Amino acid sequence: MNINFTLVAQAIAFAVLIWFTVKFVWPPLLSAIETRQKEIADGLAAAQEGKSALEVAAKKSEATLNEAKLKASEIIGQAEKRAAQLVEEAKTNAKVEGDRIITGAKAEIEQEVNRAKEGLRAQVSELAIAGAEKILRKEIDAKAHSEMLATLAAEL
Repeated sequence: MNINFTLVAQAIAFAVLIWFTVKFVWPPLLSAIETRQKEIADGLAAAQEGKSALEVAAKKSEATLNEAKLKASEIIGQAEKRAAQLVEEAKTNAKVEGDRIITGAKAEIEQEVNRAKEGLRAQVSELAIAGAEKILRKEIDAKAHSEMLATLAAEL
C-alpha cells in the first residue's frame, strides 16, 4: 500500500465525515442549542418580569397599607369625636334631668310648705279660739264665726 493513497483515502474519509456531520449531525445540535438558548433567554425575561411585578406589587401593597392606616386613623378620629359627643349629650341629658328633678323637688317642697302653713294656720286658729274662750270664758261658735276665723287664718 502506498502512503499517498492512504493519506488521500483518509482525507476523503475525513471529508465525508465532516460533510456527514455538517449535513446530518450539526443541524439538530444547533437547533437544540438555539432552543436551549431561547428557553434560557425566555426564563431570564420571565424572571425579570417577575421581579418587576414583585416590585410593583410591593409598592401597591405598601400604598394599600398606608391607605388602610389612614382610613383606620380617620375611623378612630370619628369614633373619638362620637364618644366625646355622646359624653356631652349624656352630660346635657343628665343636667336637664337634674334640673327637672330639682324643679320637681322645689315644687314638692313648695307644696309641703303650703300644706304646713295651712296646718299651722288651722292650729293657730284653734289656739286663738281656745285663747279667746279662756279670755271670754265662754265658748265661741266656730260655725257662726267662720268668716272671722278665715280672715284671721289668712292674716297668719
